[in-house]
Amino acid sequence: MQQLDLKPVVLFIGNYGSGKTEVSVNFAVNRRAAGQQVQIADLDVVNPYFRSREVRDLLEAKGIEVILPDQQLMNADLPIVVPQIRGLIKQPKGTAILDVGGDDVGATVLGSLHDELSTSPHDMLQVVNISRPFTETADDTLIITREIEAAGRLKVTGIIGNSHLMDHTTVETIYRGYEYTMQVANSLNLPVRFITCEARLMDELRTEEFDCPVLPIERQMLPPWRRRNKLGSQNFLLS
Repeated sequence: MQQLDLKPVVLFIGNYGSGKTEVSVNFAVNRRAAGQQVQIADLDVVNPYFRSREVRDLLEAKGIEVILPDQQLMNADLPIVVPQIRGLIKQPKGTAILDVGGDDVGATVLGSLHDELSTSPHDMLQVVNISRPFTETADDTLIITREIEAAGRLKVTGIIGNSHLMDHTTVETIYRGYEYTMQVANSLNLPVRFITCEARLMDELRTEEFDCPVLPIERQMLPPWRRRNKLGSQNFLLS
């Protein structure tokens, strides 16, 4: 068991399709299972389908506070920042998670929160996925990093590896993704905070080969015809 040393406010950013919302949701469950009080705010105004608000009931059932716009504005594709988010940043309760939209377009919403974030301890973690277009190399990912930093007026403080091929993911996918994640982190001179692995593959994974924790995840961001796995059905502590 390795302990993460993160600031009270954690922002998840990344390119479109990197899986940052999946990571945000599973990380929230992980921190809650570790005994922390957890809040999560949905700031994704880019993807109208795969947002953390889609699993609001599942998160709240686990005692996680979900911060969203009012019901009449729930499906608006606008950068709506409710007052509770500013309060969450200034006075987080345990771990406060911000699920930010993809690419530099999604990161622009952070501009309206710059005053709060620049004066509050926070980590901005970039989720990288070698299996997605436009991020197959570390150089490609570096370009996206700089675009997101410029749009959000904040600096990335750590990298998360979330490489997968959906149902075709194998442990070899995870190993290859880890090597790529380390290349990205080294190029940016940043630490790898953790990598992810579907819970179904954890028994096959040689975690001792990694210099960072591994977060088991249960996929929740699925098309309507796919059933979700139960969140936190296994040991959701970083191993």
